[in-house]
Amino acid sequence: MTKTNEMPQLDETYDVAVIGAGVVGCAVTRRFALAGAKVILIEKGADILSGASKANSAILHTGFDAPPGSLELELVKAGREEYLSIRDSLSLKLVKTGALVCAWNDEQADKLEDIARKGRENGISDLNLLDGATARETLPALSEKLIAAVEVVGEHIIDPWSAPLAYLTQALSLGSSFLRNAELLRGTFDESWTLETSARSVKARSVINTAGLFGDVVDERLGFEPEFTIKPRKGQFVVLDKAAARYVPRIILPVPTERTKGIVVCPTAFGNVLVGPTAEEQEDRYRAAVDEDTLRTLLSHGAEIVPALEGIPVTAVYAGLRPASEEKHYRVACRTEKRAITLGGIRSTGLSSSLGLAQHALKLHQSFDAAFDAPNEIPPIEMPNLTETEQRDWQTPDHGEIVCHCEMVTRREIEATFGSAVPPGDFGGLRRRTRAGMGRCQGFYCNGKLAAMTKGRLETSLSADKETKK
Repeated sequence: MTKTNEMPQLDETYDVAVIGAGVVGCAVTRRFALAGAKVILIEKGADILSGASKANSAILHTGFDAPPGSLELELVKAGREEYLSIRDSLSLKLVKTGALVCAWNDEQADKLEDIARKGRENGISDLNLLDGATARETLPALSEKLIAAVEVVGEHIIDPWSAPLAYLTQALSLGSSFLRNAELLRGTFDESWTLETSARSVKARSVINTAGLFGDVVDERLGFEPEFTIKPRKGQFVVLDKAAARYVPRIILPVPTERTKGIVVCPTAFGNVLVGPTAEEQEDRYRAAVDEDTLRTLLSHGAEIVPALEGIPVTAVYAGLRPASEEKHYRVACRTEKRAITLGGIRSTGLSSSLGLAQHALKLHQSFDAAFDAPNEIPPIEMPNLTETEQRDWQTPDHGEIVCHCEMVTRREIEATFGSAVPPGDFGGLRRRTRAGMGRCQGFYCNGKLAAMTKGRLETSLSADKETKK
């Protein structure tokens, strides 16, 4: 991977400033860089994916269950299509699992035909209605209580952290800039934007708000009357040991309700099994705590669906916040007179729709300006493999010392992240780039060595990071 200077020049005026380095912000930065714009991505945290984007189920959705005719449906389908078209050129992974929407009682079973019909109306043809016995043939570990299911052949699993990192890496290779630890304080517009951040002032002709959980706050700081209010929705997850993977080779989806898509049991690209998320409303936008009763309920739910999961050890638990708003649909606004675009209220489908949202933002931006001059060449980007689907670094010759034995992470992998175009800014970023400390012992055996290796190289040291989480 080519080392790229991510620090912006102080006197530059950018074509576009993107605020918020979640998966949508990284995708938007890439899309505008590919179009030829001079872009700066501004993030208040020490690393990308420090907000809602760091915690999700990593499903690449088809859009079969999106609201018919909605912008969300259009952009999920567009994002998925682009991911599939670029994944080889960016060395991104796809785990072809397929999914089953499972009905466990007659009331749920009565909804399956309608789910399949709406999916086909949404343009997803590869849907099959299965009785319980046939569904269990495709996933034998399912409980015999299963009545029926809809098979969604195209729902798959991806690495949710390497994808946005690849988007930003490609953008930086095309000359974009990344400004971290820079919370937007205020923005003023006079033919172009002056953005005051906690790091420094930034000038840009246009601004795109991809601030996720703080999308409404950023709109207000830009001087706009917010058109939506973020209502954080917490989702708690349980991560089961890799012994569970043999029983859950496919995504197991519930029949959704009006309020939530429900609790999913699904494999991960890293060889574990996820159970979650919950859907809990809260006011706090910063902290997503887990609680023991809810986690026990998730474990019980998983074992009820797949009895073989009973008693399999838990590797990790975590919670994330989804940037839901008071309405279910995406909250997209284009203010042509002030050259500003807001991509807000992107809830559970943001990973799948991010590339589609980036395409949409570029189309909206065309009302501000004529097209940019696209670069003649696009440098190749090669992301390291973190998944269990292909060869890992520890399986290659001369890999050197293994630092994290649970996840088989080598010293070479860890050192490589610090020489990359987007080095980690905190320990969470290092974990997402390497999987170090994410295994069975959750860093009990390797954190001491990781702390020594990363001393002075992270915004927050590993020891300080652990203290803040107690």
